[in-house]
Amino acid sequence: MLRLGRREFGEHEPVIMAIVNRTPDSFYDQGATFRDEPALDRVEQAIAEGAAIVDIGGVKAGPGEDVDAAEEIRRTAGFVAEVRRRHPDVVISVDTWRHEVGEAVCEAGADVLNDAWGGVDPRLAEVAARYGVGLVCTHAGGAEPRTRPHRVGYDDVMADVLRVTVGLAERAVALGVRRDAVMIDPGHDFGKNTRHSLEATRRLDEMTSTGWPVLVSLSNKDFVGETLDRPVKERLLGTLATTAVSAWLGARVYRVHEVAETRQVLDMVASIAGHRPPAVARRGLA
Repeated sequence: MLRLGRREFGEHEPVIMAIVNRTPDSFYDQGATFRDEPALDRVEQAIAEGAAIVDIGGVKAGPGEDVDAAEEIRRTAGFVAEVRRRHPDVVISVDTWRHEVGEAVCEAGADVLNDAWGGVDPRLAEVAARYGVGLVCTHAGGAEPRTRPHRVGYDDVMADVLRVTVGLAERAVALGVRRDAVMIDPGHDFGKNTRHSLEATRRLDEMTSTGWPVLVSLSNKDFVGETLDRPVKERLLGTLATTAVSAWLGARVYRVHEVAETRQVLDMVASIAGHRPPAVARRGLA
């Protein structure tokens, strides 16, 4: 069982986490949801299309303009409070590595702290424990926040992913985070080259077999772009193919830009696996 906010998700229930960027320089939408109204519209649309979680981020993952904690809080906390007011049942996640930001957004009503940089601020897990919220524990290969991988190497990338993510998850539970609110994330692109991310996908069943719910953040990432030699706006098909493989290997949560398309892929995989009946069944019945 996975319990986040007011929601409980069954063992075979795939969960979509919709990305809402509160940044002016997002790699994907170049600031389309930086202002409040477009961002609130994005939340409405994502929920209507099947997202159970919205993941709000105030700092782009890659290099760019410096954003201090105060500015990150300004971009996220008030918005979290408004989403909470409008959507009491949606699970609100905030993508941050800073404990100060974690404090502010939890006060505003966040349900999950999505730590994409692998515990670089160990106090963030303490915040999650204190507020009783969920936590995403990610493998980032020891990279500093907002840096790109450079000549990174692993003897065994999945062994390192497992060591780091399971270690972070166990530490979080020891601090008081509920076990059924902790997720682990292989961290595609973070501290990895394209071959590392492909291998992490291929061996994802090694993560899912740990028993920790696995979150994958695949959407339009560089490893998809390099694998197919496609720019950001032409990576949807590669993302969906990777999503289908990840679903078959047991991932539970999917952080995405394109919610409706992802929903169809996850429903199809669930039906093939026998966990979901067809929406309709007419052929051969008359």
